[in-house]
Amino acid sequence: MPMKFIPNYTITSKIASCLMKIEAVKEKVLHLPLTVSMLSSLRETARLYTTHYSTMIEGNRLEPKQIEEVLSGKSHFPKYRRDENEVRGYYAALTQVEQWAARGVPITEKAIQTLYALVMASGKSKVKPTPYRDGQNVICDSHTHAIVYMPPEAKDVSKLMSSMVDWIRENEKVPCPIIAGIAHYQFVTIHPYYDGNGRTARLLTTLILYLGGYDLKGLYSLEEYYAKNLGAYYEAISVGPSHNYYMGRAGADITKWVDYFVEGAAIAFENVLQRINEEECHTDQTDLIRELDPKQRKALELFQEFSTVTASQVGKLFIALLIIVETNEEKQNRQHGEKI
Repeated sequence: MPMKFIPNYTITSKIASCLMKIEAVKEKVLHLPLTVSMLSSLRETARLYTTHYSTMIEGNRLEPKQIEEVLSGKSHFPKYRRDENEVRGYYAALTQVEQWAARGVPITEKAIQTLYALVMASGKSKVKPTPYRDGQNVICDSHTHAIVYMPPEAKDVSKLMSSMVDWIRENEKVPCPIIAGIAHYQFVTIHPYYDGNGRTARLLTTLILYLGGYDLKGLYSLEEYYAKNLGAYYEAISVGPSHNYYMGRAGADITKWVDYFVEGAAIAFENVLQRINEEECHTDQTDLIRELDPKQRKALELFQEFSTVTASQVGKLFIALLIIVETNEEKQNRQHGEKI
């Protein structure tokens, strides 16, 4: 069987429409004048939601408030030790995704193996890339124990992963949300590890979107979209005529999954605008801003852009303002002289 990855899908009118919505929201969020405090608050909320929903899909029992307490070290839940380790691991991996995206670290197999290691490391930040599985794994129904999916054999995993990474890096002209969605599908299809494949696939998706400029300042959570309708998530990703990878899934038409994924991205992006509007309503200080003179407003803009402001920055700002004022006065004097 050929190992070169060539996804089989069609861009439908619905997919095209969702892509346009994604682009529109992306541009709006990019130019929104968010304060440092608002951005920090919304970003941390998104991280918590992402960690909660992604681990919840795998059966994690901690609520968002509990996760916040665990991550801050304020509380410990002895009955949920495994759940705590899962959220610590996921949060650490998500933090790494943000750092890699900020530095423009490319998608490689080593990066993916490191992400997986972080997911499984219970919050440790120093890990070594984890090799792929060396045996067969099987996905079974949790209730009936019937085989739901039989991933490819271990001997093929390395070649399949290499082919997937090559495809991601060679298809920059394909819309980034589609690349992210297909990478998600293919990673879960290969199932390169015994456990933690879903979480790692979702982190890989996020990394691809962030690297492609679709981070939306770190304010959205695709995981929330998946978790709120798990039935639709599993139905969309379960394509092909057989539960066996080698009997149809490898070359199956995945348009249904791409449709589902891109629609979810559009919904998640639009939710960002809604949450920003809600946050602005809670912190509306328009009347106070109106009372500021031009110099004070300019100074305020510095604090909106930077979390800390130096005396040098303020000094440069007022020198620039002074030059503008003097220039305007000179123009007025010249105009006055011409009239005389």
